[in-house]
Amino acid sequence: MYVGLPAHNMSEQVAAYFDLDGTLLDASSEKSLTSTLTKRRPWRIPLSITAWSLRFVGSLLTGKSVYDSARNRGHLTMASWQMLDDISLELVQSKLAQRVSLEARQRISWHKEQGHRLVLVTATVQPMAEAMASELGMDCVYGCGPANRQGRLSGSEKGWSVPRRKGKVPIVEKDAEENGHDLSQCWAYGNTLADSWFMKLCGNPIAVNPEGPLRNLAQQQQWTIYSWKV
Repeated sequence: MYVGLPAHNMSEQVAAYFDLDGTLLDASSEKSLTSTLTKRRPWRIPLSITAWSLRFVGSLLTGKSVYDSARNRGHLTMASWQMLDDISLELVQSKLAQRVSLEARQRISWHKEQGHRLVLVTATVQPMAEAMASELGMDCVYGCGPANRQGRLSGSEKGWSVPRRKGKVPIVEKDAEENGHDLSQCWAYGNTLADSWFMKLCGNPIAVNPEGPLRNLAQQQQWTIYSWKV
């Protein structure tokens, strides 16, 4: 799901596309959200475990990979979108803003100085993606969620935009086309091999805190590697 944020002055040719968890954020944003939700609604524990497990098994039986099956939203079943909005904003202000490293903030500032457009592309749920994008000063954000966020979550991602793995590729391509960006001039930041799909689209891929497989790929391709830790 795309959300535009107040625009900065920017070069029409260049954007910087950022992953969130493990890249800009030295934490897991959705795990933090789920943990807080569970602490405040402890009755959700058996519901969440059951819903997540059923969707995990069901996804495997339909041929989905373990990676994608494990990333279902069963753990958020019956949570309201309004509650997720509220908790996300609170968590960013009280905890997660402090989990963005100085180096990450300095890099964001550098891109702003160059007039680059800043885009957050993350598989975290949309309320958290929006809260973090606002904190980081992004120009727009793509997170996981439906166009219409009303009522409560079913745990299903049916009808959602899901920027995960190869799913980030069409999102970045469409964003670049609609905003007149030349991807060969753009930047891409990620921390896992799953991010490499969208990183390969851009002329300036940067591996941040890379996990082993991405580190190996980055070294083979001679990509820049950064370590941004709190």
